[in-house]
Amino acid sequence: MRSHLLNDTTAEQYRRSVTEGVERVAAKLATTDRPFTGVTVDALAPRIEQIDLDRPLNDTTAVLDELEDVYLRDAIYFHHPRYLAHLNCPVVIPAILGEAILSAVNSSVDTWDQSAGGTLIERRLVDWTAGRIGLGPAADGVFTSGGTQSNLQALLLAREEAKSGDLAKLRVFASEVSHFSVKKSAKLLGLAPDAVISVPVDQNKRMQTVALARELERCHRDGLVPMAVVATAGTTDFGSIDPLPEIAELCARSGTWMHVDAAYGCGLLVSPARRHLLKGIERADSVTVDYHKSFFQPVSSSAVLVRDAATLRHATYHADYLNPRRMVQERIPNQVDKSLQTTRRFDALKLWVTLRTMGADGIGRLFDEVCDLAEEGWKLLAADPRFDVVVEPSISTLVFRYIPEAVTDPAEIDRANLYARKALFASGDAVVAGTKVGGRHYLKFTLLNPETTADDIAAVLDLIAGHAEQYLGDSLDRAS
Repeated sequence: MRSHLLNDTTAEQYRRSVTEGVERVAAKLATTDRPFTGVTVDALAPRIEQIDLDRPLNDTTAVLDELEDVYLRDAIYFHHPRYLAHLNCPVVIPAILGEAILSAVNSSVDTWDQSAGGTLIERRLVDWTAGRIGLGPAADGVFTSGGTQSNLQALLLAREEAKSGDLAKLRVFASEVSHFSVKKSAKLLGLAPDAVISVPVDQNKRMQTVALARELERCHRDGLVPMAVVATAGTTDFGSIDPLPEIAELCARSGTWMHVDAAYGCGLLVSPARRHLLKGIERADSVTVDYHKSFFQPVSSSAVLVRDAATLRHATYHADYLNPRRMVQERIPNQVDKSLQTTRRFDALKLWVTLRTMGADGIGRLFDEVCDLAEEGWKLLAADPRFDVVVEPSISTLVFRYIPEAVTDPAEIDRANLYARKALFASGDAVVAGTKVGGRHYLKFTLLNPETTADDIAAVLDLIAGHAEQYLGDSLDRAS
């Protein structure tokens, strides 16, 4: 079994095995003509369940053949231009190269003696990102597994900086369309069940600062502690960007931590055309960025950045076997001193290889392309009487629903849209997301693929309308 260990004696075997795997994926990518096969759980589950994991195949080719059957054939392929559902981006080749390198070397960037150059590369990228945000010379941060962990750590720091001995009095303010991880983090941090105050949004799905000011005043008046305001730069459903300068001003007046969840909107940091949309983010106390959303990086690649490096001490614990306190005085850089994780992948390498190959402007131009596409899609929807579109996009998300001419019952329209989404997914021709607006079912395009065209959007809209009309026709037949 030692023959499977990667070392100096098996380097050639490693090259052959990985090359064979890459060739399989490359062939699949080259021949994939739709984002999904439409396979059902009932069809796929038995194929996986019947595999005896205690009886290995003992041959890489045989394993890849089996993998074709249980994974590669039916995977959902985000690179396809008609995958329009969630915040999953197609990935750039330099990042895949970085992924291959980091997996093989297997550095763990928790301590210097496990990662060396990896530690310094991650720190350099943190400084670069903080500089793009404009957080100032005292800024710092650390890579995380994703936006949920980044938001959790930011709110942990905010909780500790609030210096309140009574957790029941702490309050967090976020818009009613903010990410669910805000409420999840509050629960994990031991805050009260009603700790998160949902602030209403305007017609463009942006936090209403008048309402925020009112809630902050009420908080003080009731003897409660405003722990943090979470502003969103790119909401999951609408891509909307809260009014960051006004929120920053309110936070400064009330002495409240300002966190900006820019997991989605962080692509604007490198946008040659739209960087101004993030004006005010430089005043944040902490910022979440997800490179695996809008920097075209493979999962996972995220970071939390802070204005004041000293606040990261709230995540610091010293263990004699790992990062003893003396190492701080010896100026040995241990990233575990800043992180909620201990063992941690060198995910920063993917972004490093990407930047050194494409440059920041190259990434930004790709992001601008999908934002331009969203504007085209909005015009198509706004001009199409079959659809109701909720809001003009700020970034690259479109929320809409099919409105049949002859049907007025909102519940029946809901069912038609739900059916259309499910039928489209089952066909495999395209994948779209869904959400609720005002209690009603809507569909969603999340546009993150520069290869998607306006023609793709128009074609998928026709498919949606066709499936919805089929449902309504069948419904009428059943009723009669």
